[in-house]
Amino acid sequence: MRDASITLITIVGPTASGKTALSVELAAALGGEIVSADSRQIYRGMDIGTAKATRAERDRIPHHLLDIVEPDQVLTLAEYQAAAYHAIEDIARRGRRPLLVGGTGQYVAAVLEGWQIPEVAPQELLRRELEAYAAEHGAEALHGRLAGIDPVAAAAIDHRNVRRVIRALEVCLVTGRPISGLQRKSGAPYTIVQLGVTRPRPVLYERIDQRVDRMIDAGLVDEVRRLAAAGFAWDLPAMTGLGYRQIGQHLRGEVTLDEAIALIKRDTRRFVRQQYNWFRPGDESIRWIDPSQTSLADVLSYLKGQLGS
Repeated sequence: MRDASITLITIVGPTASGKTALSVELAAALGGEIVSADSRQIYRGMDIGTAKATRAERDRIPHHLLDIVEPDQVLTLAEYQAAAYHAIEDIARRGRRPLLVGGTGQYVAAVLEGWQIPEVAPQELLRRELEAYAAEHGAEALHGRLAGIDPVAAAAIDHRNVRRVIRALEVCLVTGRPISGLQRKSGAPYTIVQLGVTRPRPVLYERIDQRVDRMIDAGLVDEVRRLAAAGFAWDLPAMTGLGYRQIGQHLRGEVTLDEAIALIKRDTRRFVRQQYNWFRPGDESIRWIDPSQTSLADVLSYLKGQLGS
């Protein structure tokens, strides 16, 4: 356990639900600072496609764990967790209110549940071998290899999430032990107050479409072009994320820009469905709100009641 005297406000929910805007307003009202829990916003130079807080929002409220690695660098889950704990505790020591905000469920869970994460450094040769196996035999075959070694981990990982399957296999093969046996939970390290931001699915999909259009207008194509020109390979995890993969297809002449935009919108909707596997509206530990139906004053009233202020 860390410090239960620290109360951590957590704001979770699917992409395009309105987490960033709400978190900035809440942080301003509560004297808070924001710790990002987004696995794509860690990359420098990837601003538009990851929907980072704007410069105005970041000038207004300090944000932590944005822009901490280059697109060709690896940040392990253990490294993210340690950095998040450091940021949260530093914010609290300075008398400010920490808010953990983001849609990467694994990041949020690792922080809130105190995961004991195996510190196995990335094994690049092994990763390439496993990637080649998946490319030749398919994602389900790779997932089957994990199921043979660690059925508990395999049951918790979608076979389509090849990177997570590879990481689980990597840990198992390096340590000789199943990752599910190594990933223990020590419990919540702080006093936790969780807010979930959601919208009716049709509204959320419309917001996704509008946001993708704004990203294009803001220069997403040029952002991806600059990254490629800087030497970042198309097959890097950062460059195969939502938006970057599809615009990369366009820049390589594989699809038109209109087709790339349609693919981003479709794949973002699919991603939202995956996010709801982490953040379930029926989860009673999360106070769910629809910002179009709940006023900022009501949210603040609820939080102040939870904080005893």
